[in-house]
Amino acid sequence: MPLRLHGIRHASFEREAEIAAWAAQRGHSLSHTDLWNDEALPELGSFDWLLVLGGPMGVYDDDRHPWLAGEKRFLRASVDAGKLVLGVCLGAQLLSVVLGGTVTRNRFREIGWHQVTATPQAAQSRVFAGLPRSYEAFHWHGDTFSIPEAALWTAQSEACAHQAFEACAGRVVGLQFHLETSAESLREIAANCADEIIPDPLAQPYIQPLPAMLERPERLTALRGLLDRVLDNMAALG
Repeated sequence: MPLRLHGIRHASFEREAEIAAWAAQRGHSLSHTDLWNDEALPELGSFDWLLVLGGPMGVYDDDRHPWLAGEKRFLRASVDAGKLVLGVCLGAQLLSVVLGGTVTRNRFREIGWHQVTATPQAAQSRVFAGLPRSYEAFHWHGDTFSIPEAALWTAQSEACAHQAFEACAGRVVGLQFHLETSAESLREIAANCADEIIPDPLAQPYIQPLPAMLERPERLTALRGLLDRVLDNMAALG
């Protein structure tokens, strides 16, 4: 059954990327709201699945981005309405806060390709079922979320313990890392956030130089396979 997906976008350079390709291949529709362009949030009845995407701002930057307060209320209403909700990076951090968690500065910035490992609780997950125990994913963040109460903590990395969670029996998922990354989206975030690529192997050992991020394009193919599994598992709950 076709699903109506709706993306919330916080920056012009952080879009649905490979999620859009997945939706088109599966026959689902995809619309979006550009909060960075002051567009209005949709009516709850107009979508089945909410995608809360990344962005360079922080979850508590309401003074600089007044739309964040309304977005948090909207996310809470979407969860309460039983919608499927997938949060990526900033989107996952917003979901954590909405579900009672907190967001803090991580010890390390994590930028580039780094290994993600399943936690023991991932074995109870409906969404992460079938993923490898360990896999390489693309990252771009400096903050970290806490795991909300009653949520499953499903993934971790060496640089950042809290990489993913699942709540509401799999209908709500937060990913700190970017499974949706495409070659184009990788180049766009690198171009727009180039000031964060600071080579400092002692203080920031998990920041890769751009040439290393662009190596081995087969990693994007593997990443798309992981994305498809997660999205297919969530769609089955819809």
